[in-house]
Amino acid sequence: MTDHPARRTYQHRRPSGRRRRAALGALFGLLLIGLIAGTGLARDREGATRAERTGAEALPFDLPTADVLRDGPHLVFAHYFPPYPLSLDNQPAGHDYYARNYLTPQGEQGRHGVYGGLLRDRPLPVQPSSGDWRLANLEREVRTARDAGLDGFTVDILSLTGTNRQRVDMLLRAAHRVDPGFRIVLMPDMTSLHTDPRTLADQLARFAASPSAHRLADGRLVVSPFKAEAQDPAWWGQVITRLRDHGIGTALVPVFLDFRANAERFAPISHAFSSWGNRSYTRQDNVPGDIQLAHSLGKKWMQAVSVQDARPNQGIYDEAGNTATLRSTWNHAISDGADWVQLTTWNDYSEGSQFAPSLHNGHTYLDISSYYLTRFKTGAWPQIVRDTVYVTSRIQFTDAGSASLQPRLMRPRPGTASPRDQVEVLTFLTAPATVSARVGTVPHTYRAPVGVYAHDLPLSPGRTEAVVRRAGGTAAAVTTRFPARRTVTVQDLQYYAVSSGR
Repeated sequence: MTDHPARRTYQHRRPSGRRRRAALGALFGLLLIGLIAGTGLARDREGATRAERTGAEALPFDLPTADVLRDGPHLVFAHYFPPYPLSLDNQPAGHDYYARNYLTPQGEQGRHGVYGGLLRDRPLPVQPSSGDWRLANLEREVRTARDAGLDGFTVDILSLTGTNRQRVDMLLRAAHRVDPGFRIVLMPDMTSLHTDPRTLADQLARFAASPSAHRLADGRLVVSPFKAEAQDPAWWGQVITRLRDHGIGTALVPVFLDFRANAERFAPISHAFSSWGNRSYTRQDNVPGDIQLAHSLGKKWMQAVSVQDARPNQGIYDEAGNTATLRSTWNHAISDGADWVQLTTWNDYSEGSQFAPSLHNGHTYLDISSYYLTRFKTGAWPQIVRDTVYVTSRIQFTDAGSASLQPRLMRPRPGTASPRDQVEVLTFLTAPATVSARVGTVPHTYRAPVGVYAHDLPLSPGRTEAVVRRAGGTAAAVTTRFPARRTVTVQDLQYYAVSSGR
């Protein structure tokens, strides 16, 4: 494959024991096929998966229609990362490019062996198809995002030529074909684009020809560069001027890695501000001040909302606290007055930050997000009408000292929350109920209140089962698909998720 992801550090050391790893790779493929069959992803005669057919009934509330959600100033985008589409080669999931090269230590001639493989999760598998399968798969992702209530994608422009550039063009086409109201925000990635203002502006003008490129009501094109501070405001001023030569007005929405250090100097050329944010639930205290500063400078604010972050190839991870980071970042966006939201990310599997439906998490994180999205966009918490329980947990313990197929382990990012080994049972209930949970062989029982309630339990080896009971009957139940283990071959510190609704 070409056009590897930006913000990555690759290792090229070839691992030893290739025969053993090749056998493990073949075994992984067989296990993946079994897992896909076991998750209910077999297609019915109409071509829809069971998860798709449950649709709105999978949520604990009734999601408003797109017309209702779009009738207001608050916008919600998800950061789309082109290197990881639904399929890379239109092959069956058991032996496609993800399975052969990204999810195993020996993939891509062993270049990812030192950190146990590039990825730990992947998009929900799709069946190989005829025709323009790349475009069809992007259309499918647009539908998934739209049906979850999103307004559009912020697309990471990693390069101005090659495969990733082509996927940006195709995503713009897919959005327009599926839903002309679904917007694509152009996000030049300044960690990987090494170009001049004129060249960048000329390429942005080409993207802007698409009717799906997001514009404000006054016609200005929204340009939201990632790590905007990599170039100074004068450089961006040249981009804006060159776009004006093309007849295009610009609304610059810089996304900073260090917002406070750059806010005032970027204010004269910016429409709104954003920060890439932090992935730990204990490090969100700066959000109210950031939003206040942006508003004091007369700028809108796009708040980062995230699930988690674990990067084997960079050797670091954040402690997300199960869904604590997800709930905290959403609550800050709601209570602190954010104007827009960016879900970081839709599908960056190499950072473990995906909201998109995935093999290990299903639709869980996107479903939970839709609840908070509804409050953010409508101003009212939606009524819970279906009892639903979500369980999140790791499948291994944070204190594992070794992984037999991974020489270099991840460490907690400096300043993140203390690593923890917990199972979280997150209930959305129409009325109080009793929750019976079994974590491995350890039973737990507690009373959960009406509404949204998170309850933490100690992680134990094995699977977790949670059952919600009321008035002698079962209101909701779910069991994790992956057991927690103390001995591991590859380190995987993402939180896995399941939903009783799906």
